[in-house]
Amino acid sequence: MVILREREAEILRYYHVEKWRVGTIARQIGVHHNVVKRVLAQAGLPRLGTPRPSQLDPFLPFIHQTLEKFPALTASRLYGMVRERGYRGGPDHFRHLVACYRPRPAAEAYLRLGSLPAEQAQVDWGHFGHLLIGRARRPLMAFVMVLSYSRQIFLRFYRCSHGELPARPRRGFHCLGRCRQGPAVR
Repeated sequence: MVILREREAEILRYYHVEKWRVGTIARQIGVHHNVVKRVLAQAGLPRLGTPRPSQLDPFLPFIHQTLEKFPALTASRLYGMVRERGYRGGPDHFRHLVACYRPRPAAEAYLRLGSLPAEQAQVDWGHFGHLLIGRARRPLMAFVMVLSYSRQIFLRFYRCSHGELPARPRRGFHCLGRCRQGPAVR
C-alpha cells in the first residue's frame, strides 16, 4: 500500500507530538496498524515494543558458529543438534527463527530483459539420437521455439536430414501466429 506524504506526516505528528499509540493512530486515520509501524520504522525509529527473551537466546552463539561453518546445513539437522544441547522449543518455531539468522548469499546483479508481444522469440534445435526405419538410420531432431513475451512454446520432433532443417521454423511461426489470441495484425 502506497501512503501519501501528508498521511506519513500526520502519523509522525500523532506519534511524536500527541504521544498516541500505534493502534490509536491506525483507528483514527483508517489504516492498518502495520502501515503505521512501517511509517515509523522508515522514519528511523527503532522497532516498537521491547523484545522478549527467547528460549533460543542461550543457543545463538552455537547457531551462528555452526551456520558460518556450514551455511547449507538444514534447519532440521540444526534443530537436532541444539535439542541435544538442551533446547526445549518446538521444531516449527525453531525453523522460523533459524531462517532469520541464516547467512544470505551475496546478491548478484543481473539485467531483466523485457519484450513486447511479437517482438522476440528464442529458437533452438536438438539432436535426439537416431531412429531405425527399415534399414535406414535417420536422425531424430527437435525444433523448439519460445515466444519471449507469453512464453508460449512450439515443439516438434522431425526425422530428417540436416539439409531439410532450414524450412522447419516456418511451420512454428505459422502455428504460433494461428494460435495467437486477439485480432490478426496486418
